[in-house]
Amino acid sequence: MGAPRHFLDLNDIPGDTLKGILKNAHALKKQKFSPPQIFAGLSLAMIFDKRSTRTRMSFEVAMKQLGGHTLVMNAEEMQITGAESIEDTSKVLSRFVDAAMFRISSHERLLEIAKYASVPIINGLTDHSHPCQIMADLMTIEEKLGGVTGKKIAWFGDYNNVARTFAQAAPIWDFQLIVSCPEDLKPKTALKNVTYIKDAKEAAKDADVVVTDTWVSMGQEGKAIDKFFPWQVNTALMKQAKPNAIFMHCMPIHHNEEVTDEVLATPASVIYDEAENRLHAQKAILAWCLENSGVKV
Repeated sequence: MGAPRHFLDLNDIPGDTLKGILKNAHALKKQKFSPPQIFAGLSLAMIFDKRSTRTRMSFEVAMKQLGGHTLVMNAEEMQITGAESIEDTSKVLSRFVDAAMFRISSHERLLEIAKYASVPIINGLTDHSHPCQIMADLMTIEEKLGGVTGKKIAWFGDYNNVARTFAQAAPIWDFQLIVSCPEDLKPKTALKNVTYIKDAKEAAKDADVVVTDTWVSMGQEGKAIDKFFPWQVNTALMKQAKPNAIFMHCMPIHHNEEVTDEVLATPASVIYDEAENRLHAQKAILAWCLENSGVKV
């Protein structure tokens, strides 16, 4: 069967493969009400050390709609947080299920799990990156704007795991990512297709897509947010973007912090389409990961 097809970071996977996964996501969305049973007899383990709404629901529904089974466990329920080594946990897990999705803080731990696994491991979110989210975001941009290549995507607020994954995607899909955030949080090294612009209005000028995320991620409760308000997405900022620009946010939203309710109430906001596309992108990611198990992509 060869090495398992892990889905850990976008820049680990050939660009043509990623684009093929997105093409399949669009096709599977068209079959939303008559889903093909391509995962019949297959099982997905979902392991969490963080709260989850969209990740859990999208993966669980994706697997079940396509005929598979799911097993959900909190990391605290597993021996991985006790005496058992990551190697032993990973090897045992591989004997029980056909793939595993982890939503955990430590990216290094995820990489170690994947190192020892003989089944696909999927990054449902780590503190470093969030590839499944960006696949859904790119799918949404393709739906709303007809494509991603050549577009200007402007990111505001905290340079976090979601922003870093947009940066991974930028050279693959050949779009321009503008990062606008406090100077002490900007990317530490030069990145292809990524530009840092401190001034928010300048960064938003002629943008096709305006994106932000919460300023306080899980595990950062109590973090000071006052310094982020110059990068709030509000009506004045959206006016700098193109007239047909869309607004995106991976949710959950802290209303009137990183984005105002006025922006959320406009037709530019596509946050619920974006959330739904997690389901369809996840289906396509799972199909690619499980192709060696006989799944037809």
